[in-house]
Amino acid sequence: MIRALSIPAVRAVEEAAMADLPEGTLMRRASEGIAEVAAARLAEHGGRTVVALVGSGDNGGDALYAAHLLADTGFPVAALLVSDKGRSGAHRGGLAAAEESGVTVIVAADDLEGARRVVAGADLVLDGITGIGGKPGLRPTAVQLVEAVDEDAWVLAVDVASGLDPEGRERADDVVWADETVTMSVAKPAHLLPAGEGATGRLTVVDIGLDVTTAPAAVERLTFDDAARLWPVPAPADDKYSRGVLGVVAGGEHFTGAAILAVTAAVESGVGMVRYVGPHNPTQLVRAAVPEAVHGEGRVQAWLVGSGMDVESSDEDQLRVARAALASDLPVVIDAGGLDLVDGPRPAPTLLTPHAGEAARLLTRLLAARADGSTGRNEVGSGDGVSTGQAFGARVDPATRPWQGVTGEVSRQQVEADPVGAIRRIAELTGATVLLKGSTTLVAAAGPIRSQADAPAWLATAGAGDVLSGLLGTLLAAGLDPLDAGSLGALVHGLAAERASAGGPLRALTVAHAIPSAVRELLARGA
Repeated sequence: MIRALSIPAVRAVEEAAMADLPEGTLMRRASEGIAEVAAARLAEHGGRTVVALVGSGDNGGDALYAAHLLADTGFPVAALLVSDKGRSGAHRGGLAAAEESGVTVIVAADDLEGARRVVAGADLVLDGITGIGGKPGLRPTAVQLVEAVDEDAWVLAVDVASGLDPEGRERADDVVWADETVTMSVAKPAHLLPAGEGATGRLTVVDIGLDVTTAPAAVERLTFDDAARLWPVPAPADDKYSRGVLGVVAGGEHFTGAAILAVTAAVESGVGMVRYVGPHNPTQLVRAAVPEAVHGEGRVQAWLVGSGMDVESSDEDQLRVARAALASDLPVVIDAGGLDLVDGPRPAPTLLTPHAGEAARLLTRLLAARADGSTGRNEVGSGDGVSTGQAFGARVDPATRPWQGVTGEVSRQQVEADPVGAIRRIAELTGATVLLKGSTTLVAAAGPIRSQADAPAWLATAGAGDVLSGLLGTLLAAGLDPLDAGSLGALVHGLAAERASAGGPLRALTVAHAIPSAVRELLARGA
């Protein structure tokens, strides 16, 4: 599992390490790792010239020492001092080492156009403007230098691409878009969260001797090895009932395809059995497309409710079963139209799967209910271990503080601007685990947030969410908790889409049919 530590946790780990090491040891190790990666990339791309964009502080020091090592190796290197303080703002030891090695040092403010020309001639640009202590966005001088980088140059960021919010919460327009980020000992939240992942590029972790094993993670990401370990594999004595029976309440007369996609995905994922409940037309289509499905109510281990449903125009019998599922003590995946039935905590494991627009509508309704003094339908604890008091704000997660004063209508743009805070707030208000769909899918409950980015952009297509819901339902029915089910489902969904796409367009049904091969690949890796 990839773990990212919060910036305060990283600081604490660094301070503990520095207490037992000679001064400058960590910076020396960091610069050696950066220089090694930079030299490797220059060799891969046939480049020679290096330009370091150097800010003040330790991040700039890392870049200067790396420039010194690259110059000693024989590469032509220039260091552009971006700080408004010029030489006095640069790391003293790093600057001295760079100059001693023959690095050309230029104060950018003294000749900005000349500095831009130097940047434009670089084969590799080393971004050391800001690090984990930086604030979102870049100053004007830095913006102009970054804009001058040649499109064929390899941009290598030191620790965190400059301009990003290191905690990965706040978006900024002016950032360095790195081809690769070399980070020290452990990932940072910006590397794994939507606000920063795109600008991070390839993530390379250099071990500089920090003990990060005991520090709590802020963000986690499952790897393929984790998926092989977590995937429910049947034992010889299993039967269709012990493997998990999933009840699917999905589809409607207006969205008939959702039922086929969700049920197909569940069957392709290896569920023991599916019981489908829906109106006439979707039922007939499911009968034809998925002959394995059983129709009507019956005993199940988990429910999927809502894919393709419109509560306002739903079949009465289907809506009755949906409400009964939510009132039960069984695990439930609640998707799409089913989210309109959520008005508070429920007493069993619950996985909500909104996209940004659905999350905004859900938050609007939940916040309005709370403002009216209503705590929803079920004033009981959550199956995820979050009590009603916790769910309604008795213990507030720091990540949700910007949302504590939010009232009235919540917009999709607000959710997209702070997806971490938004889903943390939904989790508090419902006691549920929340999976927010997107190019980077987030899964949040009470602990570390999970982040998965395994799918190609081609997956942004109608019906993809219905396929994901069927896959998630299978995992809940097999006994996984909502956090593991959500993050594992997102990973496998993305891998299946990658295999189905092969670099080109895909349709949602093809993704469902690609799930078995994706799972086989993961299990073979684990074996």
